[in-house]
Amino acid sequence: MIKATEKIWHNGKFIAWNDAKIHVLAHVTSYGSSVFEGIRCYATASGPAIFRGTEHMRRLLDSGRIYRMTIPYSVNELVAAMHELVRVNKLESCYVRPLVFRGYGDLGVLPTKDTPLETYMACWEWGKYLGAEAMEEGVDVCVSSWTRLAPNTLPTLSKAGANYMNSQLIRMEAAANGYSEGIALDASGYVCEGSGENVFVVRDGKILTPPIGSSVLPGITRDTVIQLAKDMGITVTETLIPREMLYIADEVFFSGTAAEISPIRSVDRIPVGAGKRGPITEKLQREFFALVEGKSPDPHGWLAPVAQPVTTR
Repeated sequence: MIKATEKIWHNGKFIAWNDAKIHVLAHVTSYGSSVFEGIRCYATASGPAIFRGTEHMRRLLDSGRIYRMTIPYSVNELVAAMHELVRVNKLESCYVRPLVFRGYGDLGVLPTKDTPLETYMACWEWGKYLGAEAMEEGVDVCVSSWTRLAPNTLPTLSKAGANYMNSQLIRMEAAANGYSEGIALDASGYVCEGSGENVFVVRDGKILTPPIGSSVLPGITRDTVIQLAKDMGITVTETLIPREMLYIADEVFFSGTAAEISPIRSVDRIPVGAGKRGPITEKLQREFFALVEGKSPDPHGWLAPVAQPVTTR
């Protein structure tokens, strides 16, 4: 269950958590016409800090633009609102969910001037997406029977609510068959991504990951992993990955805002490598968490402290 906080940001103003409601006939409930983001705020020794907030908000605007949603806020305005949201809710660490959708007005498939655009932003405490033990032990996954979205059907560069109906099918099928998560293939049969995570494969000390053209979401954590690996001198190649590479890889891991960096210990009941977290995955995890928790330098400027309001006496 979501742990409620005090305030939610709605169209430029703060409202009570329980007042954040929409009409049952809002455009979004019938047609999935929404775009959203997921952003983490981490607890550090100097206070809460938001990880790559600017990049996330830019992607939110990009997602809206693809669906002809003109979001009436700039990246800087959304970032500022996010920082204020964390402040007013007095959280040290949390998950932030900006959400933009077509609201109550006209219910035809074609959005009109009578279909308002609503912008919400909420935050709450959220732990490890795949479980705390998964960070060390890894998770068991399957290759899904559900294919990821084909090009020119639904745009996968947009983090849109409608896309996640496909994700739900992938995740529900995996759970029904006793797996923690599923990996979908793209329309050509190559490795694509998990229901809500990007996928990385390690073979002979090198990292492979599917390219944007394989219908993957351009993940912010995906980009982080690629940069961290390069900083450590590890070769990263974006390339088509055949399904069977998952079975002969030395390591496989997920990345995502919710999943962070999570190792995969088996695919379709076939152990990955030694059947546990591998050394490159562990090294990337160590670098990632040291950075987001403020324990190591942040050369790329990814971590933004949430400034506390100035008080006067």
